[in-house]
Amino acid sequence: MEHVRDVSELPKAHLHLHFTGSMRPGTVLELADKYGVRLPEALTAALVSGEPPRLRATDERGWFRFQRLYDAARSCLREPEDIQRLVREAAEEDVKDGSGWLEIQVDPTSYAPRLGGLIPALEIILDAVENTSRETGLGMRVLVAANRMKHPLDARTLARLAVRYADRGVVGFGLSNDERRGMARDFDRAFAIAHDGGLLSAPHGGELTGPSSVRDCMDDLRADRVGHGVRAAEDPRLLKRLADRGVTCEVCPASNVALGVYEKPEDVPLRKLFEAGVPMALGADDPLLFGSRLAAQYEIARLHHGFTDRELAELARQSVRASAAPEDAKAKLLAGVDAWITGPVA
Repeated sequence: MEHVRDVSELPKAHLHLHFTGSMRPGTVLELADKYGVRLPEALTAALVSGEPPRLRATDERGWFRFQRLYDAARSCLREPEDIQRLVREAAEEDVKDGSGWLEIQVDPTSYAPRLGGLIPALEIILDAVENTSRETGLGMRVLVAANRMKHPLDARTLARLAVRYADRGVVGFGLSNDERRGMARDFDRAFAIAHDGGLLSAPHGGELTGPSSVRDCMDDLRADRVGHGVRAAEDPRLLKRLADRGVTCEVCPASNVALGVYEKPEDVPLRKLFEAGVPMALGADDPLLFGSRLAAQYEIARLHHGFTDRELAELARQSVRASAAPEDAKAKLLAGVDAWITGPVA
């Protein structure tokens, strides 16, 4: 009998989760009250009701609105204890969803003004991750992400910082924000610094723009993983290239629908990517604004794309293989996946 195993019990790795976007709605409301932050009405209504705000970022006006809500939530993080709380709660939510490994993505420059500067901000984040990992048993690491909307020299500064803290829990370097702004090649030097320092390359691409964005991530930034990457489905030759090179797409189905990349969950090309042999790691992206966390992405694959339990198990394996987890941690998670699929059915 198919489709009866609990996906929240399926061991998996979570490779696409943004820092502020990982917060619980109640936490944002509490911190806003604590610091006297006046949140936009749309955000407050969404947080209180539990219904995600209506967002459509396929035009610049819609992206600006999304970014405004995101920035408002981020402004509620002001003290080291707020950072610690965010990280702990993100870990707790991931553990509930079956995650055994989490790589949380952050641009520390966003928090530096309130946390004493760029280096103190990153150290506070890394300390929170280390403490939370020890307390919860969840493997956690950090992916430092540059902002595509800022100057490439800022990205180089971040890349050097990320390499400097590779022995403290930074495992990768990314590039986020509106991919319609700033060409990938403008950031090639930053990614070269990160690559030479042993970090994974995981830029965003193929979300708001088409297949060319994914190709640019591969050609100019030597991507090991591509954040989203779903628009590669529009180019069969690119799909084959991703599959042949084993480049993992961090696919976030709920996010794609919430931002208007696709109209309905069944429009997200999960099946096309999967059958083309492109490795995938399902991610929640920004559950604060999109309303669903990691296990829900697997439910979308099951309910809207007909993924069997064996196929869901393979998705979980692909997420683990694409992670920066140590080999022993990967082996443990992969054994857990095998146990999930071969064990008794509820």
